[in-house]
Amino acid sequence: MVYEMPVKVYQERNAVANHAGELAALGRKACIVTGRHSSRQNGSLEDVLSALKAEGREWEVFDGIEENPSVETVVKAAQAGIRAQADFVIGIGGGSPLDAAKAVALLMASRQEWEADGLEAALCYLYAKKPCPCLPVAAVPTTAGTGSEVTPYAVLTLHREHTKRSISHRIFPEIALVDERYLEGMDRDILVNTAVDALAHLIESYLNTNAASYADMFCERGLYLFGQAKEGLAAQVPPPGQYGRQLEISTLAGMAISHTGTSLPHGMSYSLTYEKGVPHGRAVGFFQKAYIDAYEGAARKERLLELMGFADVEALGAYIEGLTGRIAISREELERYTKKMMGDARKLANFPYPMTEEKMRGMFEKSLEIR
Repeated sequence: MVYEMPVKVYQERNAVANHAGELAALGRKACIVTGRHSSRQNGSLEDVLSALKAEGREWEVFDGIEENPSVETVVKAAQAGIRAQADFVIGIGGGSPLDAAKAVALLMASRQEWEADGLEAALCYLYAKKPCPCLPVAAVPTTAGTGSEVTPYAVLTLHREHTKRSISHRIFPEIALVDERYLEGMDRDILVNTAVDALAHLIESYLNTNAASYADMFCERGLYLFGQAKEGLAAQVPPPGQYGRQLEISTLAGMAISHTGTSLPHGMSYSLTYEKGVPHGRAVGFFQKAYIDAYEGAARKERLLELMGFADVEALGAYIEGLTGRIAISREELERYTKKMMGDARKLANFPYPMTEEKMRGMFEKSLEIR
């Protein structure tokens, strides 16, 4: 049994203003890592800047983080933070800015290790299997999907490999300021996609080689809350309380995968996101039913369904498909994706049963239309 959750989490309205002093205590100048639009539209960036100003802190804003951030973008953000002489990092946004902020904090702490040699050296450093220093990180999530505010993972796009992969280092934020106000007015597609991602985290953590009591505790509470929220999520207009509940589910799911890691569906989704532009949450949702079908522990599967209030796996699969729909891939893509997944040792290791190429191909065929 291993339990590690060093993040101080505040989930409340006006969290940033309420805990401005703790945010400012991380350093004297912040490198703020965010996307181009959403943090300005939902008020989260304004709240952070107001809090820093009130505490007498300075900042530099890097707002060029794209969806599924690349190593190239992370390097640019780190260089901006270094030029500004920032000494801590604040990530504001969905999983992309939060993950990027962790990688930026790592690069900023050790510029001498990579800056002179540029991108190649930075890439090697991010994926080096050795302890590395890191600047303090604060997380202000504005979506309810990745749970990155409480995970040590930073998933980046590797263009040379046509996929995504988490950096080798475990970087937990020091503090997470979680406020449902930033979700209000969110596009429904984004709400649904991120919620499905959180559900995938819960399922893949619960049905996992590394499943253990503490992770189960987070999973079971999160699965129960998802069951309570599932009708509201499927509605065209979210009912009162939906945003706060989705944030809680997402954070619990993040705590779970911090201890178990994700499994096959996440690895299977990466090619769809990279090559076809399918949003991450939707892409992982495609594979959840096939993953549950492949899991051999009947009692654990029954408990999972019971917690969410589904009669059987078919009902859960139909519910998820109602949210995500389906997409088609070619026979050539099927073979290529299957072989790529069979080479993903980390995801395969998190599935408790032997996996063959034939079984993997069958999971793709069950989940997608093959043309």
